[in-house]
Amino acid sequence: MAEWRRRHPADVANERAYWAERTARRRAERADRCWRKALAGAPTREEVACERSCIAALAKPLNTLLYGGFAEARRDHIDFSRDGISARGMRAVAAYSRHGRLDDFPPDTILELLAFANKFCCDGLKVACDNKLASMVRGVDEALSLIDLGLEEAAHLLVATCLQAFLRELPKSLSHPEVARLLCSPEGRERLDAAGNASFALYYFLSYVAMEEDMRSNTTVMLLERLWECAELPWHKQLALHQLGCVMLERGEFKDAQEWFEEAVAEGHVYSLAGVARAKFKCGHKYMAYKLMNRVVTDYDPAGWMYQERAVYCVGKEKMADLRTATQLDPTLTYPYKYRAASLLEEDKMERALEEIDKVLSFRMATDCLELRAWFYLVAGDFEAAVRDVRAILTLDPTYMMFHGKMHGEQLIELLRGQVQQRDMADCWLQLYDRWSGVDDIGSLAVVQQMLAREPGNSSLRFRQSLLLLRLNCQKAAMRSLRLARNSSMHDHERLVYEGWILYDTGHRDEALEKAEQSLSLQRSFEAFFLKAYALGDSSLDVESALSVVQLLEHANSCASDNLRKGQLFDILQAYNNMGSIYVDCDLLDEATECYSIALSIKHTRAHQGLARVHFLKNRKKAAFDEMTSLLKIAKNSASAYEKRSEYAERDAAKSDLNMATLLDPTRTYPYRYRAAVLMDENKEEEAIGELTQALAFKPDLQLLHLRAAFQDSMGDSASTLRDCEAALCMHPQHGDTLELYNKASSKADHQSES
Repeated sequence: MAEWRRRHPADVANERAYWAERTARRRAERADRCWRKALAGAPTREEVACERSCIAALAKPLNTLLYGGFAEARRDHIDFSRDGISARGMRAVAAYSRHGRLDDFPPDTILELLAFANKFCCDGLKVACDNKLASMVRGVDEALSLIDLGLEEAAHLLVATCLQAFLRELPKSLSHPEVARLLCSPEGRERLDAAGNASFALYYFLSYVAMEEDMRSNTTVMLLERLWECAELPWHKQLALHQLGCVMLERGEFKDAQEWFEEAVAEGHVYSLAGVARAKFKCGHKYMAYKLMNRVVTDYDPAGWMYQERAVYCVGKEKMADLRTATQLDPTLTYPYKYRAASLLEEDKMERALEEIDKVLSFRMATDCLELRAWFYLVAGDFEAAVRDVRAILTLDPTYMMFHGKMHGEQLIELLRGQVQQRDMADCWLQLYDRWSGVDDIGSLAVVQQMLAREPGNSSLRFRQSLLLLRLNCQKAAMRSLRLARNSSMHDHERLVYEGWILYDTGHRDEALEKAEQSLSLQRSFEAFFLKAYALGDSSLDVESALSVVQLLEHANSCASDNLRKGQLFDILQAYNNMGSIYVDCDLLDEATECYSIALSIKHTRAHQGLARVHFLKNRKKAAFDEMTSLLKIAKNSASAYEKRSEYAERDAAKSDLNMATLLDPTRTYPYRYRAAVLMDENKEEEAIGELTQALAFKPDLQLLHLRAAFQDSMGDSASTLRDCEAALCMHPQHGDTLELYNKASSKADHQSES
């Protein structure tokens, strides 16, 4: 930190000058207030009638002053102007003392009352003033005008409300000089800390937002410095130091990055050794970086990141061997796939190169992998596929720059315009239907993006885009699309529906239902009925409630048939699919079959999965397996479909399907749990534990931790059971099965220690 300040003396000097000027201004304001108070104490001062008993009841110090052994106790006229309160403020104190509430006093009067309350320890008056001032904060401007006074007067609710106003406007608020000085500077953190509002959690959130916005900015560095200053626990320090190292590495300040990483290593953060190696490599010491990572691989339990990092510093067969090992240990690392794909392309093995990069895209929508695949398609001359991937990239990140940050994706699309077929909106709708029926989510996303390029204000398309992004597990991009849908909506009833989905997706189910009702009160629409049905159905319902949800979906479909818009066919298909699911939950299997059959008749391919479930519940396991096979003929690379089909297969076929699911998407946890359970049944306890440990190495998961804890408990390993239970409870503190297992293991461990 000292080194960074030495490198940026101008910033430090400006910061100190700002706080010096601010302190001087505050002192001048105080002096001005004292001068005005002195004038108030002149012979022309105004007298305010107060009830002695009411004023005394405000606080014990006032009671002692007015009824104790002080001279004021014997006076009928008491001068409070010397305590910094004006006649108007005293009238407000008198009113509050009689009625116990703050009327519509102006902010400056309430600030006087707050200062009075602090001086005489009037807790009730202070809380009332704090609440009143906090209610006046509507945005960043009001927060900036009040937060200084809140900090000076220790008005905790006011300060918290002001901070909340800043946080709501992130990342935009961080570009405001006043906000940045308060949140980013050491002096600002000290002031917040004195008021009890500076915490590791606050600065972790702020630094995360800043890193997402611009990793190289001074704001990011300063927030990470404040994060380090707030660190109390060892892991706090490790995290802050490591992130400072990452930011310095991104800024190209490699020596500083190495120092931060080394400090993190000294605090016990092993992963920062990779940062040390990378910083040395950037400084031109490739062999030293290789030696360091070689020592890491030797000294510590193997992990995928170790081999991936060592592969950066070697070549040839050794590099490829390290990358293979990295993928075996952690199949979610993307660099090994990208390197192997690029190597295959250099060897003119285009098909294998595409297969390799497709392995990543089957479980993670990474923009850099999509860009690499677009490059491959350009080399192969498949311009349609290249443009499709570029459109998908722009959906995930509209500001994405290709070719190492030199060209925007839209420019590349424009350059390839003459090489691809141009479609009007009608053709796009047909293409979207084909892609959607073929379970091609990336292709569907690209078509929607192409349509939005023609109609950027189409809120319905934005909403459909958000649904596709959610299906691809891109929550951040999905929320951005949903907000754009709300902002571009031309009708109040549509805007209310989109606001309802935003609330629903952020966990506010009841508020989402309220928005749906408000929308329906304005206009009956498919979207509003569907939102209401979806929100009501997202809970355990009895048969009567479930059938009411079905009725809502039927109302939704009737609205669609009254005025069928382009694209609403997709909504109807989804409604029939949801109705089938609810009928299954109510054990109305014939009705469910009818709904799924209607959906399949208009190419809702995913309805095969629901129909397979119906067959299984009717004890037709072979028919359920065949139904899922029909789905897999269309969705050939769907890990979820293989996983679902395994439920209807015999053991060997199930294991084969689950192995394929893991190959397609290593982040799915059910296959690991199934294989571990089979191994446990075969009394292969260590292998079962190893299967779960393999997945936990790259995906901490509640169910995996609980299952491994249960296995370890059955093996009598109480210490490991308690460790896994504690880790699981960190993720879900109220998980009933884990709590029960934890209490059981604790009792067993206590009994063993006593004996």
